[in-house]
Amino acid sequence: MPFDFEPRAASFIADPYPALAQARQQAPLFRSAALGGWVAARHADCKALLKDPRLSADRMSPFFGHLQGQARADVATLEGMMARWAVFVDPPVHTRLRGLMNKAFGPRAIDGLAPTVARRVDRLIDALEGQSRVDFIREFAYPLPAFVIADLLGVPEADVDLLKRWSDDLGAFVLTARASPDKYARAEAAAKQMQLYFGDLVAARRRRPGADAASWLVAAADANAAMDADELAASCVLLLFAGHETTTHLLGNGLWALLGHPEQEQALRARVADDAFVAGAVEEMLRWDGPSLAQVRIAGEDIDWNGALLAKGERVFLMLASAARDETVFGDAARFEVGRADASAHLAFGYGIHFCVGAPLARLEGRIAFRRLLQRLPRLALPPQKLEWSDNLVVRGLHRLEIEIG
Repeated sequence: MPFDFEPRAASFIADPYPALAQARQQAPLFRSAALGGWVAARHADCKALLKDPRLSADRMSPFFGHLQGQARADVATLEGMMARWAVFVDPPVHTRLRGLMNKAFGPRAIDGLAPTVARRVDRLIDALEGQSRVDFIREFAYPLPAFVIADLLGVPEADVDLLKRWSDDLGAFVLTARASPDKYARAEAAAKQMQLYFGDLVAARRRRPGADAASWLVAAADANAAMDADELAASCVLLLFAGHETTTHLLGNGLWALLGHPEQEQALRARVADDAFVAGAVEEMLRWDGPSLAQVRIAGEDIDWNGALLAKGERVFLMLASAARDETVFGDAARFEVGRADASAHLAFGYGIHFCVGAPLARLEGRIAFRRLLQRLPRLALPPQKLEWSDNLVVRGLHRLEIEIG
């Protein structure tokens, strides 16, 4: 029976999983009129397609290429920045850019951040204590990753709110938000501001290096003549963007899942001192209702995928949230279980050469944050509320999450 789902529908935005379960029953790939492309909903297909070199990550060039005259000129800075983001380019350019970015998010940078993350977490919890009801997103899930990525890049704390505002405007375009009619103009303005800001930061780190990721990125690029000034600035913007967006939604979605399943909250509280158990619980949060709804690829050539004939240039929507509920991979996949042994098989951070560069940092923040929240706040609860979820096709996250603190 022909099937399609409407990702713009309020019911899908609130809870995409029933429709995604239906999608997994279709052919390995099926065409969606609503999305204007092919859909992969099964874990095996999503994983294989993420590694298939015939699919391109460059979904931006086709978009900008369709603009004409003044419409394209109006987003010239945005187009230039997207062309320099490793996440939207293919090898060999991707190989060069990603190799340098890995230095900024490598073990040297991430492992040394644990004490800083813990201090940030405790300061935010200090502010929560004594309150009876707070918006967890505004008071914790948003500021924690924003401050941590600022620490990593060497950005002054006073600039965090400004950078977050620019990042949100950029995200409305990059993440395919649907409710912002002026998103192109806002994203172009944000791209101009961020290019200038990080251009100045790169120049400052070249004159006077520090113990931060921006300095390491500049040093590595200069040593190999591997990035020009515009690429360095664009890569810093990407690191800022990748370093907080996913983590905010991991924290928000994760706490919502945990408090919505009191028996699982108690199971995690009982073993909150167990590093491996906490790490596994974070993986289950990423799997069960993680921050990644989908990734988009473009067919670089005509492809026959198990009978689905993808023409060159067609879009393929890899539904990572659906893959995370695939019963052939995860036992009792619809159940949220913090002690699950197979949770790490999720694809929330992607797979292959475009695996999320910020994943190690997101995991570190998740482990520290949930441990300290449960250790310091013995009574947490979800009051009745109407949840408002993000309305885009790539990420899934809450705009607000009210919690009660006993």
